[in-house]
Amino acid sequence: MIVVTGATGNVGRVLVRLLAEAGEDVTAVARRVSSADVPEGVRTVSADLADPAGLRPALEGADALFLVTPGDYLALGGNVRPILRTAAEAGVRRVVLLSSQSAGTRPLSPGHGMRALEDESEVRNSGLEWTILRPGGFASNSFAWAESVRLRRTVTAPFGDVALPVIDPGDIAEVAAAALREPGHDGRVYELTGPERVSPRQIAAALGDALGEPVRFAEQSRDEARAMMAAFMPEEVADGTLAILGDPTPGERRISPEVERVLGRAPRPFSDWARRNAAAFR
Repeated sequence: MIVVTGATGNVGRVLVRLLAEAGEDVTAVARRVSSADVPEGVRTVSADLADPAGLRPALEGADALFLVTPGDYLALGGNVRPILRTAAEAGVRRVVLLSSQSAGTRPLSPGHGMRALEDESEVRNSGLEWTILRPGGFASNSFAWAESVRLRRTVTAPFGDVALPVIDPGDIAEVAAAALREPGHDGRVYELTGPERVSPRQIAAALGDALGEPVRFAEQSRDEARAMMAAFMPEEVADGTLAILGDPTPGERRISPEVERVLGRAPRPFSDWARRNAAAFR
């Protein structure tokens, strides 16, 4: 059996479907999850990672675990060690961790980078077989603009012409499925990106193409963007995010070959994601 945490998220939802379609016995775990959220035959368990003991019913009898920790869990000082210990005690042999590119590019950042690196260290030292996924920015982050595109056909963001290779969450899910089901991935760290760099201005244009009508780009200042982000995330995380978006390192600009190496096909471009998700922006 394979346990998928974060089963209602952008990666987890697709991963659960892929595993179920492949005939795997799957348990979907999230704070709030029901049979309506998953394919027929998938078991659901509502649990909070902050309560590792509450995860035990989901983990009993499992062979593998897909582990993703929510941002608020990390911000409150959550640690994956108790989760990994509970998994090992339940008989889990393999864990696939959804980490972050910043663990490699900004390991000393007080935001995502340091936390992600700490989680990676716990996974490496857990005694379990492990694979670590380090994706860059998600194409699905564009859902943050869904309301402004629907109402005003406008994308508002800072750093309009800074381009990064964002990745389709579906590609992350496919790599995760391979790592959970197939041999040859133990001890590997996969950096995952899309096939091309796209800027916020180009993202607006791609959304317009998907909708069949223009979407305007309006550039924010850094201070405007920081004030907006600080309303729903810690200030140090907002600063770290803006540093990546506005002044990316060479590693953050790099287009990784790992998706193609694992899946045997190129990752999908942002334009493909935009077409498949156009209904959210109409």
